Amino acid sequence: MALSSTKNNFKPAMVRRPPTIVCYICGREYGTKSISIHEPQCLKKWHNENNMLPKELRRPEPKKPEVRAITAKGFYDLNALNEAAWTSAQSQLVPCNICGRTFLPDRLIVHQRSCKPIAAK
Repeated sequence: MALSSTKNNFKPAMVRRPPTIVCYICGREYGTKSISIHEPQCLKKWHNENNMLPKELRRPEPKKPEVRAITAKGFYDLNALNEAAWTSAQSQLVPCNICGRTFLPDRLIVHQRSCKPIAAK
């Protein structure tokens, strides 16, 4: 981290991150240039994994959230877009019927092998 010094007073310099967009399928952040490359690959992976699940755990295909442009030039509110994408990704999670924690369907199967009911206190 870069520091700027002014007579015994050290302050961390502001580091500005490039803007990122949340993937509506997996919930991870990607750069504005790479999200268009990532999404089709992520959806393809999602289909492959979903098709391997037992029928009762299969989910409908996630739909890309629609966020309206907020300027005449067609720019989007990045925060609203990311919030909608995060909500979409979180809706893909399935609760464990033993402990209630939520997982992606393929991870739920692995989790349930070792999940034990929470002991009453």
